Amino acid sequence: MSSLLRFLASVLADGALAGCAASETQWMKVNESYTTAEFQRDHAACAKGRTLDEACMRSKGWVDLKPSRGDRAADSPPPAAQDWRQRR
Repeated sequence: MSSLLRFLASVLADGALAGCAASETQWMKVNESYTTAEFQRDHAACAKGRTLDEACMRSKGWVDLKPSRGDRAADSPPPAAQDWRQRR
């Protein structure tokens, strides 16, 4: 039973690490059509372990779309509404 517990713990840890390594960068090709398979092929060719070589992606014609600071702020939840009775 402990081996099953150890396995589940390792799967959970791997998933957490993979989530932390995710980048907010999105890639596209401007004025050019492409398929998901083409993106996955180029992404795999430019990946070195868990690190993506962005210069390699650009050399293959991809443009990175990193969200601006304002875009990231728009994704955060709005501040909690105050109760009107607490205003003075």
